[in-house]
Amino acid sequence: MDMKSVFQRPPLADCVPELVATARGERKASLVIRGGTLVNVVSGELLPDMSIAVQGSRIAYVGRDVSHTIGDDTVIIEAEGRYMAPGLLDGHCHIESTQLTVTEFAKAVLPLGVTGGFFDPHEISNVLGLKGLRLMLDEARTTPLAAYMQVASCVPSTGPELETTGASFGPAEVAEALSWGPDMIGLGEVMNFPGVVYGDDVMIGEIQATLRAGKVADGHFTWASDDWRLPVYAAAGITGDHECVTPEDVAERIRLGMYAKMRQGSAWHDVAETIRASTEMGLDTRRMMLVTDDRSAESLLHEGQMDFVVRHAIAQGVKPITAFQMATLNTAERFGVARDIGSIIPGAIADIILLEGRLAEVNVTATIAAGQLVAEYGRMVADWEGFVYPAEVMDTVRLGHELSAADFRIAAPVQEGNVPVRVIRVTENHVDTKEVRMTVPIRGGEVTADPAQDLCKIAVFERHHASGSHAVALVTGVGFTEPAAIAMTVAHDSHNLLVIGNDDELMTQAAKQAVAMRGGVVVVSASGETRFPLPIAGLMSPALFAEVAAQSESISRALQQSGCMLNNALMTLSLLALVVIPEIRLSDQGLVVIGADGIRKVSLFVEEDAAEA
Repeated sequence: MDMKSVFQRPPLADCVPELVATARGERKASLVIRGGTLVNVVSGELLPDMSIAVQGSRIAYVGRDVSHTIGDDTVIIEAEGRYMAPGLLDGHCHIESTQLTVTEFAKAVLPLGVTGGFFDPHEISNVLGLKGLRLMLDEARTTPLAAYMQVASCVPSTGPELETTGASFGPAEVAEALSWGPDMIGLGEVMNFPGVVYGDDVMIGEIQATLRAGKVADGHFTWASDDWRLPVYAAAGITGDHECVTPEDVAERIRLGMYAKMRQGSAWHDVAETIRASTEMGLDTRRMMLVTDDRSAESLLHEGQMDFVVRHAIAQGVKPITAFQMATLNTAERFGVARDIGSIIPGAIADIILLEGRLAEVNVTATIAAGQLVAEYGRMVADWEGFVYPAEVMDTVRLGHELSAADFRIAAPVQEGNVPVRVIRVTENHVDTKEVRMTVPIRGGEVTADPAQDLCKIAVFERHHASGSHAVALVTGVGFTEPAAIAMTVAHDSHNLLVIGNDDELMTQAAKQAVAMRGGVVVVSASGETRFPLPIAGLMSPALFAEVAAQSESISRALQQSGCMLNNALMTLSLLALVVIPEIRLSDQGLVVIGADGIRKVSLFVEEDAAEA
């Protein structure tokens, strides 16, 4: 469109005179939505024949008759036969996982009824530090979204002895970022939960800096729900956690005063199980939230975002009004911003969606954000000035040497024979992996990736400082049925170069191409080469949403043609370097296991660890 809009969200205090004047009819509303059924998430009711009067970016009046607020210049939207609900909010989301810029993410989700979220940009923070976080915040402020950012707690997620990142955050960086404005809402998921439990000075200091700023801290606790250390974690002031995979996980967090976030990402499907805390255990739902965590661009295109998650929760037996609460009011209350967003009440920001059909279908037909109609019937009708990333963020992949097949060889402790090794086993539709023990053949002093055992090599190369640090191990469950390899600079959370394959030459080819295009994803097989460039920090594409979704789909097809049939394989494989999720991962520093006793490095070869014990 030719017209460019500015979406302002001024503090309520600055708007009170105009809102009161509009509510009594002295000043006329800028927008009126008339005659719909109000989804009142505060009272839990569906109220027919209601209307909403808006002044600027905020709601001035809600009632059955708003005729006194209508003037000659008032824009009127007729909502008869439609529901009027608060815009959906994502209570835990990493925008970078969509491979979209914030602008393109906004244009993808606003037509779906998503008007805001609480975003943890720890992906770009691990690559670019505070500069990356600030870029995401500045871009978000140009969009219609109610985009609240969290400062990453996990830069790195553990420590330099376990992984290498492009930056490092401590209490000083947390305090600085939280001073950037009220839309810096809190501390992102605290992944180093052993560090919190056992009093690590940096982790405790980051939480203290957050609490002193009057903000909230989010959690990431993957020990069992009945572990005695969960209350220790809660005692640190962490009041929300998305690592819930069972109804008991939800229950234990709520009982400790935490908000339990139930996740339905592209590759992690936890809602059907966790929602049983409500549908079967009967727990109060007001501290339950629906979130996405990570969804790919192709998932946004074909399934949706929070609209999809709400529909899915309803399909599990949750009442529609309750599911909407879990994606609006509960989320806003958790972050302390319910005065502004999360419900349709006088004084709140006018983030409103209109829906047709049955409420359970979550069929969004119009989206109003900050008092302006921005999307209608699945298409954006508003536009705004684009955001330009500086050139230096397009040059973040530095290995220090040119890769060769020799970099993917695994030296064995014997020249010939068979040895027991630890292998990472992929778990489809879940974030966790399993450690399995397998016996592998040794030829000429090297470990071979045996396709007959569904074995691939997995390698991680440090790509931030050109240090040359790298490690190679073994993974099963990928499913390649022909010689193939995938290389990617999207490798949570340190986002080093991750390469997986069953052929050293193809792994080399894929890795070189990922480096040459300044970051992204490359699949190489007998069928050819498929590329998905991600030059922004090696994580995101500057392209439009439709193009990014198409490129993401092309990677999925290439993997499937090579035999990898994992659901959302790219996202699943990208987590194999995330060393804070059980049971076993690979970083540039080597194999890392996480168990009840904490996080530690181990050898690929079982007998070597046994000899050291």
